[in-house]
Amino acid sequence: MPDVNEIRLGSINGTHGLKGWVKVFSYTDPLEAILDYSPWILRKGGAEKEITVKEGQASGKRLIVQLEGVDTRDRAEDLIGYEVHVNIDAMPDLEEGEFYWFQLEGLAVKNSGGEILGKIDHMLETGANDVMVVEPTGDSIDKEQRLIPYLEGDVVKQVDQETGVVTVDWDSDY
Repeated sequence: MPDVNEIRLGSINGTHGLKGWVKVFSYTDPLEAILDYSPWILRKGGAEKEITVKEGQASGKRLIVQLEGVDTRDRAEDLIGYEVHVNIDAMPDLEEGEFYWFQLEGLAVKNSGGEILGKIDHMLETGANDVMVVEPTGDSIDKEQRLIPYLEGDVVKQVDQETGVVTVDWDSDY
């Protein structure tokens, strides 16, 4: 089970070549940012390994990565299916008022009128702006899923991590 002080940044989903390189699907933006974090904590089922990144590079929409001690195709194949986690403390500090998506997930969302719209299930990147996918909870005003743009100042009025609430200027009829 992942530690609450870790964040999942990707997964290993294949091998590349004969010298132990692995294909990595990265959740970071840009894709190569996952290479900045080391060591990686690899998890699959109940198995866990800590491993150091030697080098990596973009290959289409994926990365190919050489990991310390993985120097054959057979060793690389053993890593397929592992998720890549890193310690949250390895993440760069953000400016005041900025948040990583994982910090927003699970926060309650209420509108300026005090109505609880649900909680942030996950975030979507649409190109124009990020979008909060808000799922209903037992305290919500209804059972509707909402897609609310994450536009600071215009829609998102306040993010209070202490109370776990995001206040939005969003009518419940939208």
